[in-house]
Amino acid sequence: MAETSSSEPETPAKPQLLYRCKKCRRIVASEETMVPHERGKGESSFKWQKRSNEPWEVEKQPAECTSVFVEPMKWMQAVQEGHVEEKLLCMGCNARLGSFNWAGMQCSCGAWVNPAFQLHKSRLDECHM
Repeated sequence: MAETSSSEPETPAKPQLLYRCKKCRRIVASEETMVPHERGKGESSFKWQKRSNEPWEVEKQPAECTSVFVEPMKWMQAVQEGHVEEKLLCMGCNARLGSFNWAGMQCSCGAWVNPAFQLHKSRLDECHM
């Protein structure tokens, strides 16, 4: 007997998240291309903090990440040219959207992402389709 999917109620499709260049509105990333990472320990993770002799007395709640990390994509010209690390420029208007490094980068939350293709949220518009 063939199974029928009509017996299961269909779940409504959740809205897809798209990221667009703030300057020219070109789509540069989507939810499917995002690379998730675990939150770091915030400011205490950064190199300058580790050198400080003063212990942090107040435990700060880590702020929300200021960037999103994505998979390498065709529009990333510097990646296509074979660079190891470089700025990521919008294909439409040449605005700087972020940067990448095959060796990895540290997120604003303190987590290390490797390899890192980082897009700054301040340079992007979040759109729900």
